[in-house]
Amino acid sequence: MDRIRIVGGNKLNGVIPISGAKNAALPLMIASLLTDDTLTLENVPHLADVEQLIRILGNHGADISVNGRRERQGESYARTIHFTCRNIVDTTAPYELVSKMRASFWVIGPLLAREGKARVSLPGGCAIGTRPVDLFIEGLQALSANIEIDSGYVNATAPAGGLIGARYTFPKVSVGATHVLMMAATLANGTTVLGNAAREPEVVDLANCLNAMGAKITGQGTSTITIEGVRSLSGARHRVLPDRIETGTYAMAVAMTGGDVILEDTDMALLDTALEAIRRAGAEITETNSGIRVVRNGAGIKPVDIVTDPFPGFPTDLQAQFMGLMTMAKGTSHITETIFENRFMHVQELARLGAKISLSGQTAKIEGVGRLKGAPVMATDLRASVSLVIAGLAAEGETMVSRVYHLDRGFERLEEKLTRCGAHVERVSD
Repeated sequence: MDRIRIVGGNKLNGVIPISGAKNAALPLMIASLLTDDTLTLENVPHLADVEQLIRILGNHGADISVNGRRERQGESYARTIHFTCRNIVDTTAPYELVSKMRASFWVIGPLLAREGKARVSLPGGCAIGTRPVDLFIEGLQALSANIEIDSGYVNATAPAGGLIGARYTFPKVSVGATHVLMMAATLANGTTVLGNAAREPEVVDLANCLNAMGAKITGQGTSTITIEGVRSLSGARHRVLPDRIETGTYAMAVAMTGGDVILEDTDMALLDTALEAIRRAGAEITETNSGIRVVRNGAGIKPVDIVTDPFPGFPTDLQAQFMGLMTMAKGTSHITETIFENRFMHVQELARLGAKISLSGQTAKIEGVGRLKGAPVMATDLRASVSLVIAGLAAEGETMVSRVYHLDRGFERLEEKLTRCGAHVERVSD
């Protein structure tokens, strides 16, 4: 099993290309099930989750081909992938596939809308909480779907004439459920209005792609999304937006270590709240023609309190990384997690590096320390794993991160990107 070895102490200087967003690519790929034409997606990152979803879509009958690589400094980043699903050959998403990646449950929306039926395994829990699918089920029922749960599977059927548009207000904001209901409603009869919908850029990206395919969606980026159903969707070509979580992660790495890095092919507007928190911690962040410049020289890291919230608030997917940054702040900071339970499992691993963190409910108190010291640590989930990398970059000596398959799910060529900016990071295979 691979591990990542980090020798801390080097500042980061150079250019880091930002990949396409995993959290946008996955629903965009699933949207290919809505049409029998070809959906071409550009800027698709090469990640374990993307590869897993390719296998899942193939199981449903999608024909998938990859071409058009963009070369950068001798290495290929991003991919153009063509998805063609002329015929749905199987409307069942089995447990052995869904259990490996929760987002695969989202196929229930397009399958139900296009084929009138779907049998999808319940995804179960995960390391950062239960993340139930109640909102998905309630929303599909609002569109007149009949839902039965049997033997660990959600069996969904649409009325004989197809799903029927309706008004549904989410009891709480859910990005995944917003994706699913928006996709399902594109082929429903009549108009669907989704209230308290997620406003994340990835939701907007999916809506824009669906509109390019012939859907009639308005209000994306606000809390009320209106979808006027159409008879069918066509193919389209769409570019996946930049990964705001990767952008924020590398910005925090620069704030942690010091240095001067250009984050290329990204957009400040995607994560204003997070970048403002990083500025308050002492980094200079400015927009450039090619992306974002992050600089920290001289003064140390300042303590900053944050609370995670749905967009446009501070992203829960950057909470662990920001905690890594705060471990060396000159003072005490507080981080409150409001989105997921059990998302503080990285605390114990950061403590192995010398961090001083205490928990009270969903709030972590971080007392900054003068130095961290390298140690063996274990990744517990995707975002927690990269918080250990950030801490390791500033720690004295060697940090060895195990279970890096978590990293491979969401960060494309992390060690290569950091190494090119002067970090001492390498992948070690046992």
